[in-house]
Amino acid sequence: MKPVIIAEKPSQAKAYGDAFKTVKREGYMEMAANPIFPEGAYITWGIGHLVELKEPKAYDPKWGKWSLASLPILPTEYQFQVARDKSTQFNIIKKLLRETDTVINACDVDREGSNIFYSIYRQTGVRGKHIKRLWINSLEVDEVREGFRNLRDNKEDLRLYEEARARQISDWLVGMNGSRLYSLLLQERGIHEVFAIGRVQTPTVFLIYQRQKEIEAFKPEPFYEIEGKFKAANGSYKGKAKLKAKERKKAEELLIAHDLMDGKAPGHIKELKTAEKHIPPQPLHSLSSLQAAANRKWKYSPQKVLSAMQKLYEKKLVSYPRTDSRHITSAEFGYLSSQVESYQKLIDAPFEIATKIPKKRFVDNTKVQEHYAIIPTKSLPTARKIEGLPQDERNLYEEVMRTTLGMFHRDYRYAETKVVTDVKGLEFHTTGRTELDKGWKSLFPTAKEAKQDPPLPELTVQEQVAAAIAIVEGMTTAPKPYTEGQLIAMMKTCGKFAEDVADSEILKEVEGLGTEATRSGIIETIKRHNYIEVKKNIVSVTEKGRMLCQAIEGNLLSSPSMTAKWESYLKKIGKGEGSSEVFLATIGKFIEKLMQDVPEQLRSNGMPDEMPLLQGSEIAICPRCKKGSIISRKGSYGCTEHANGCKQSFPAVFLKKRLTAKHIEYLCTRGKTPVIKGFVSKNGKKFNASLELEEGKLKMKF
Repeated sequence: MKPVIIAEKPSQAKAYGDAFKTVKREGYMEMAANPIFPEGAYITWGIGHLVELKEPKAYDPKWGKWSLASLPILPTEYQFQVARDKSTQFNIIKKLLRETDTVINACDVDREGSNIFYSIYRQTGVRGKHIKRLWINSLEVDEVREGFRNLRDNKEDLRLYEEARARQISDWLVGMNGSRLYSLLLQERGIHEVFAIGRVQTPTVFLIYQRQKEIEAFKPEPFYEIEGKFKAANGSYKGKAKLKAKERKKAEELLIAHDLMDGKAPGHIKELKTAEKHIPPQPLHSLSSLQAAANRKWKYSPQKVLSAMQKLYEKKLVSYPRTDSRHITSAEFGYLSSQVESYQKLIDAPFEIATKIPKKRFVDNTKVQEHYAIIPTKSLPTARKIEGLPQDERNLYEEVMRTTLGMFHRDYRYAETKVVTDVKGLEFHTTGRTELDKGWKSLFPTAKEAKQDPPLPELTVQEQVAAAIAIVEGMTTAPKPYTEGQLIAMMKTCGKFAEDVADSEILKEVEGLGTEATRSGIIETIKRHNYIEVKKNIVSVTEKGRMLCQAIEGNLLSSPSMTAKWESYLKKIGKGEGSSEVFLATIGKFIEKLMQDVPEQLRSNGMPDEMPLLQGSEIAICPRCKKGSIISRKGSYGCTEHANGCKQSFPAVFLKKRLTAKHIEYLCTRGKTPVIKGFVSKNGKKFNASLELEEGKLKMKF
């Protein structure tokens, strides 16, 4: 009997077909007999998830309607169905499986691939087949043939499926129950919106919200330092005393103690030390490091990077992209080192090869589990093929290629000079840097260099210098908002935000929120739900996202630690050390506790009785033009007749107090508000006042 090979998607099936002689049929390919498959084989494919969980109403009619009375939704067993628009392909697979005795899982080599394969296999009702697993990191013809020649058994794959299935069901349970619970309770407060809740997406939104709150609450504070400007025989330089005071008085006291208040004095160079420093080439890329680099260099979203890398993988130009590893094995290093010169010519990056000896920084068999780092494949494309790639794919291919070539390049070398200048016993410290050899950094000619110490003039120990001393004032700066690239890094390293040491360790162990393959999808999901928006690569929480975070504050749904504990147990299921039944029972208890706790939490967590309106919601007739309506916008309220000349607007935040839609309604309909508590003056003092509208402008009334 011919074995049946199931790929995850048509493009993957085509790559397998390219390695053999095949004939295209309706929904599958027929492979001719060959040394690996003496009887030939059939190659068929899924279309992503052919099989999905049934909707709640399929279990119980009462779950078809959103109501608090019908919660929680906790089926005793979980039912799956073929996606409506994918039944034709499913039936083709089912027919092929019935007529074979051997099935090969050739879906992506990760948990999701295992889930897709076994969901399809089990839904067909076919049983008792011999199942094998294709496990490869490249779609090159040689790699595909070698993979089919050395198929694995399915024991590990079955465990991965159990893990993925438990994850899928838990996400369904949290989403179905949490979304209905919060949406219905917030509707009681007049917010007629659907608030989607997710096991991973919700704590991700909350972390962005926390950063935004830090920025909004930040108050700049002055600090004072003592700076020296020095004139030596061969040029000038600057230095600073080791002082950073919150009060100017401290700096003045130090200057008085050294008799330097007049600002002019002779000095001498007390110490002068120069050391050569080396920076080794950067590690090879994992998916997240590549997403961060591409966002920094070209402002690509994480999803755009994953999509482009998947296309490069299917074009057989790079290795498997959904990897969290930054190492390769000696086998990959072997083919890379044998082709270095060809890779150099391909991207026009000539340099003298420094070494072809594998270094542990890059090559470590013990640190490669399922997949190795993202590297170019053995296949050498023509220069014309590279030129014909879409710009994003070409940029990413070159980034992977240049990072890989870095293994064979020299270290970046520079000389660091540290100077101590003595002025009347007060020491000033200066650091200077001189580049000696650009090394591997020459592979990245357009990269922006980090702010570096300026070069120093030629100096000698005990040299006399003229000094001009002054107190300089600086201001502390607010934390910066996340970019999309930093968001990926934050999700991966969010353990550092956990207050509990044990929680921090678990988050570190499971590598934060989501996985290498899912983080970009999570970001896209919370964008789609209008919880965050991205403008000029800066991520901010929307009004709807702010409402969600106010609602979940203090709840485990806002905590990355909860997700990490669940993720830790899911990994145990994948290793055969845990039970999906135990895990799902825990999720059920968590949901029942949500039902009990959330109504009271909403009352006690400081949420206002009347929530601010969502963007675009109408509030009142415009008091200026009388034609348009005042609506909520991002960061303000404005008139719908703005394009026709009406300039009436109101700030969303006035003297650090957020104005609600009710406040704006009072101003539009009555001309003034009741007393509003919590305004903050320029000197930081809180006060209460009413607002009045005079000739379109806000005035305070005490």
